[in-house]
Amino acid sequence: MSDSQPTKATSGARDDAIISVRDVVVRYGDKTILDGVNLDIRAGETMVIMGASGSGKSTLLRRIMGLDKPTSGHIFVKGVDITTASEKELNDIRRIMGISFQSAALFNSMTLGDNVALPLREHTNLAESTIKLMTRMKLGQVGLAEAEDLLPSQLSGGMRKRASVARAIAMDPEILLFDEPSAGLDPIIAAEIDGLILDLKSAFKMTIVVVTHELASAFLIADRMCMLRYGKMLAIGTKDEIRNSEHPRIRQFLDRIPDKVTGGQDEYLQSLTKL
Repeated sequence: MSDSQPTKATSGARDDAIISVRDVVVRYGDKTILDGVNLDIRAGETMVIMGASGSGKSTLLRRIMGLDKPTSGHIFVKGVDITTASEKELNDIRRIMGISFQSAALFNSMTLGDNVALPLREHTNLAESTIKLMTRMKLGQVGLAEAEDLLPSQLSGGMRKRASVARAIAMDPEILLFDEPSAGLDPIIAAEIDGLILDLKSAFKMTIVVVTHELASAFLIADRMCMLRYGKMLAIGTKDEIRNSEHPRIRQFLDRIPDKVTGGQDEYLQSLTKL
């Protein structure tokens, strides 16, 4: 495990990495969100990105998705630098990615079947009968075979998460990205989502990247893990390496030790009004 930034390699992606993040910086005005992040994600592994709220996890994921560009640095996906790629190259890369958003991001006016079929209708020339068959297959794979004609408003939170996964795998992606898949779910439903991620990994051998701060989920599904703190990469390693780390900030996160509040009660209350 590395308890510091990995060696910089700005010349390009590692040979064994399907995703390589190189010296990525993201700034909004004078606020730095990501500060020189480096990360290699190997083909076929599940990489879990952890960190406290505000550490830059979702910001990094959005750059890997190609939804936003970093202020500086490079991100390679299958050897293509998506920070400098043409729109056509970027669209080609996006076709091999599936994304399950934290909020599920389903279209409320469309049935579940139409939500899942949308990528197939937008990006392929398949016959409608084939699209309907594939949609039913994807819904079946996430345990929603009987829900095709329901609207998102008729689904529970866990069902919406599953529907989001069904849409994410509609195009049989090589890379599947999750943003906080267990957020807002009760422990039983969260465990079902973890099981679904493990099943997808086993069945399709895809590369999976998961952003989460749920420790139980992270240690169950990960092959390797990394931890961000204040926009810097704190550590990268296997589950056991992270679990046994003696780095004080990693121990604080894993052992759920709060930061100490300095000053008196009045000073603390005043600080809250400035957030």
